Amino acid sequence: MTTLYKKEIMAVNIDTVYQRVLSIANKEQRGYITPQEFNLLANQAQLEIFEQYFYDLNQFGRLPGNETKYADMVDSLEEKISIFEKFRQDVSMGSGGVGTLPASVHKLGTVNYNNGSQYIEVEHINQNELNNYVNSPLAQPTSGRPLYIKTSGTAIQVYPVTIVSGITCNYIAKPSEVEWKYILVNDQALYNASTAISFELHASEESKLVLKILELSGIVIKQPDLYQLSDKEEIETIQQEKA
Repeated sequence: MTTLYKKEIMAVNIDTVYQRVLSIANKEQRGYITPQEFNLLANQAQLEIFEQYFYDLNQFGRLPGNETKYADMVDSLEEKISIFEKFRQDVSMGSGGVGTLPASVHKLGTVNYNNGSQYIEVEHINQNELNNYVNSPLAQPTSGRPLYIKTSGTAIQVYPVTIVSGITCNYIAKPSEVEWKYILVNDQALYNASTAISFELHASEESKLVLKILELSGIVIKQPDLYQLSDKEEIETIQQEKA
């Protein structure tokens, strides 16, 4: 597997989030949220926040007028998404140009072919365009101008079919599932940092994760500043984004 570079992942500690959620649930007299319940809610919250990035990026990109007004927001979203970008990851190739994408692919970017001397971008075409290319003497795919179609969410078909190696892809990966793990001591669940799996989201999303988990658990917080989830400026930012 070839990687251009590795980004530093600024993760959100899962125990910090869990303790804040428990503290607020207790103040709201909503009872104890078990580790199993928290893990389910935490993964749902992480995925919802992650998917919102792409919606927000699309919406900000559509806004007319002065681009500088939205530049910081777009830059912030791109930074948060960049944590999940993977570059030049191997595509498992079989006979006849059939390729299996890496299991962690969430949004596929560019596909490239390494012919031994250089990387050539493999052009993506739709299934209904395939015959036009394959049957055209001028547009027919070659090793110098390869094409591919997606045959499923996890597979591609590369043309010409003689290409059976050297295919890589860039993509955005889905966040790994988080898990607050513990050991039992005197029938009490104590956090086990050595086996726990924290959030992969940007560190700035800690307060948003707390709010989202509380929301999913049915606890409505109208004034999150009362519980000191973060500093006042961060809370106001979250409220503005949710408006």
